[in-house]
Order: sequence, then C-alpha cells, then structure tokens
Amino acid sequence: MTQSIFSKNGISQYVKEKIKEIQAEYLRDNNPWVIGYSGGKDSTVITQLTWMALEDLPKSKRKKPVYVITTDTLVENPIVAHWVESSLETMKVSAKEQSLNIKPYLIKPALKDRFWVNLLGKGYPAPRRGFRWCTDRLKIKPTNEFIKKAVNKFGEVVLVLGVRSDESVDRAKNIKKYAVKGSKLSKHTSLINCFVYSPISDWSNDDVWLFLKEYKNSWNYSNENLLNLYQGATEDNECPVVVDTSTQSCGSSRFGCWVCTLVTQDKSMKAMIQNDQEKEWMTPLLKFREEIDFHQEDGMEKDRADREFTRMKGQVSFYTNKDKEVDTVPGPYKKIKRLDLLEKLLIAERQMNLQLTSEKSGDHIKLINHEELEEIRRIWIEDKLEIEDELPAIYEKIRGEPYEGKSYTAAPVLSAANLELLESLCDENKEYELTRNLLIKEMRLNAKGVRRGFINELEKELNKFIYFNKSEALESAKERQDIIETIELKPINDYEGLRFDS
Repeated sequence: MTQSIFSKNGISQYVKEKIKEIQAEYLRDNNPWVIGYSGGKDSTVITQLTWMALEDLPKSKRKKPVYVITTDTLVENPIVAHWVESSLETMKVSAKEQSLNIKPYLIKPALKDRFWVNLLGKGYPAPRRGFRWCTDRLKIKPTNEFIKKAVNKFGEVVLVLGVRSDESVDRAKNIKKYAVKGSKLSKHTSLINCFVYSPISDWSNDDVWLFLKEYKNSWNYSNENLLNLYQGATEDNECPVVVDTSTQSCGSSRFGCWVCTLVTQDKSMKAMIQNDQEKEWMTPLLKFREEIDFHQEDGMEKDRADREFTRMKGQVSFYTNKDKEVDTVPGPYKKIKRLDLLEKLLIAERQMNLQLTSEKSGDHIKLINHEELEEIRRIWIEDKLEIEDELPAIYEKIRGEPYEGKSYTAAPVLSAANLELLESLCDENKEYELTRNLLIKEMRLNAKGVRRGFINELEKELNKFIYFNKSEALESAKERQDIIETIELKPINDYEGLRFDS
C-alpha cells in the first residue's frame, strides 16, 4: 500500500506547510488563479486548501482574484449537477461574507457544441474511441475559452488543478516534463501564458479522503455529504470512513455524463439507483442510454443499421472490414433514428418528472432545453433541408403543450400534403430526399431573384446522391476493387471508424 503523504510529520503539520506553500505561490506575482472545480473529492481538496490559505492572509494581501470554474456539460448526472451548482452558490455567499476574492463561475458549452445539438441535430453517432467528439466540445473548449479571456485581460494565469500522479502514468510524466525550474508550476501543454499548479500531485486517494474527513469544508458545504455521494455511487454501497492509512477508502467512483458511451456502462448511476430507493427516478436515464449504446449484444449491427451509408456531406467512403470484405464507412444517424431518439428523450424526461412529482420532491429536471430544441430544428430544416419540420409535433405529443418556436414558411408546392405525395411516388428514400432538396434549392434561389450559382448548387446536391442505397454503392465498389485496394487504411474496428495514413 502506498505510504501516506502525512505519515512523516502528521496531517496537521503537513497541512500547515502546504498552506504556506500555497500562500507563497499566490503572493509570488499578480497573475490570477483559475481553479478547475468539478465538485469531486480532488477538486474539493484544492479549493479548500486555497480557501484556507487565503483566509489566513491579511485582507490587504487578498487582492489577486481566484476564479473557481465548473463546466456544466448539460448532460451531467443530475444528482452531481445539483450538488456542484449548490456548492458554487454556497461558495459565492461564503466568499463574500469572509471578504475573500474568490469568484465561482458555472460555464457551459456554446450552443453549437452541445451534446443534443450534435447527436440529434447533426446526427453524430454516440461518442466512441475512434470518434470522441464530445470531450473537446463539452469540456475542453468552454474551459479554454475562459482561460484565454483571462490571459487576454491579465497577461498570464495560473490554473490550479487537483490532478494526482497516482491516477495516471502519463499524467505523472506530463507534470514532470513541463515543470518550471525553481517553481511549483508547470507550463500548460497547449495554452500559451497559462501555468499549472498541482498542489496535491503527490497525494494518494486515501490522503484525499483523510483530509476531507479531518478538515471542515471552508464554505460551509458538507464533506460528509460528499463522502455519502461517493458511497452511494459504489456498487457494494461500502465506503469506509478513513481513520488511518491502513483503511482503504472508496473514491474509485467516477461521475460524468449520464449519456457517456465511452464506458460500457454507467456504474455510478446504476449504483445510486440500486443503493437508494429515492433515486429510482433516474432509471429512465439508464434506459435511454441503452438506445445509443453500441457495447451491448448486437450493438454494432444496430449501430450500423441506424446510420447512413453516406458521410455527413453525402460522400461515400469504402474500407475493407474484418471479414476482408469491402464495406461503406457508416455516417450520421438516419432521420428516423434522430426522430426516435428525440421522442424517447422527451419521454424519459416526462417519466422522471412524473415520479419526482409523485414523491413531492419539488424538483423538475429538463434533459433538453428550448434553446437546444430550436437549434436542432434549425439544423434539420436549414442544413439538412428536412422541411417536414417534425420536431414541434413530437414535442407537443410528449410534453402536452404547444411548441413555441421560430415560424418556418415554405412555398405551397412544398406543403406537407405535396411532400407526402412526392414520397409515395419515390421507390427509395434517397430518391425522395434528392427530389425534395432540388425543389428547395430552386425555391430558395427564386426567392433571392437570381439564377447565378444554380448549376453549382445543383451539382453539389446531385453529388450527395450518387447512390440511392448501400447495395448500389457496394456494387460500384466491386467494380473499383483494384482502386480501393491501393488505399492504405487502418481499421480500428468495425464500429469505431477508420484511421487514415496521411
């Protein structure tokens, strides 16, 4: 078992020395600090240590701002999201009462980067190892934007993180590799004029829990409740109170986005529901996640069946699969899948809120907000040319209230009745989509009163529909087998996409 960081001189002496270290770093210059706070155990420790350090300084020396930022992906575990938001509110009040220059911020991804906008709107498939589109959009970009703004304003910033070397070998190497000589800081791997301070990099998991047990939360939140949160998310519901270094703490629980398909299952949410009857209202979330999970039995086949055989811009890409057969690289979710997922998401939301109402909790949870619904609708109509505009009807059917959104008008020739007639006359769905799209392009150019560019628009649209179905595409591929074989591809596996050699 790893020796505790506190074993040499005891926890009290160690914390006193750590507070002096933090104070020295804080007073070293005028560069503001940004603490990455997730509400979890590690970020709670670094926030609490910083708070204790500033609290112990004379008021005249507390001038430099400390920003405590949390990125809300808007698809976080609802229990954890509520916990973090309440913590930030409490922090804001306590900082003001104690005259500390600590400024909590809850930041969110830009509308175009949000999970539902990309999954339901654009049709991005559920995130996977070969196409992990979520992390950068939902977490990294919002945080980096905040830091860049601070750099532009102050010149340099110090990012305070609760990273620990024992969590990752690569993390330990990075801490060492980018260390600034003669300082506790290290250079950020990608952000210019941003330095990283990791005050608990050499702490173990047990050290973290021992500190949280021994030292009361600085902003009057509850470390005991944090322990209970982790305990409830542990499969066996056991999370021993750490009384010394011989006691194994829990803390292995991981909280994250409830829609995450980068893991085979959401163990923490499953455990929460299993361990606490009052959290059974979250069950619809687990069921919805199954709709986009490709890890389960036949998941790969279902995932492929739900996706277009063409890529996002209509092109077809081929590769040789694990059976040494030429196949098409799957593209975005089909329209029918996107509509189905939207309906099931709204149903899950309704089921959760009905149960919360029956339990008289007073809580009401929105899994998707109106702003996101409107952006999804815009993408479907304006970008994908799906002028059938089916989102409002699904909303009204499930939520039982009128949908209030932008009014989209189409030419009479593109009325719902005429579109239904057109679809009935087409043998293939792609044939219908092509005809509809060409009519829309024609109408839009007519509305502008110009014909310039029509041929280019026509060619672009026709190039998206070279094949009406996958069979046609594969038949064409067989004829071009000799060309395909010369393309050097590295399949990661059949459902995670491809890696091309440049």
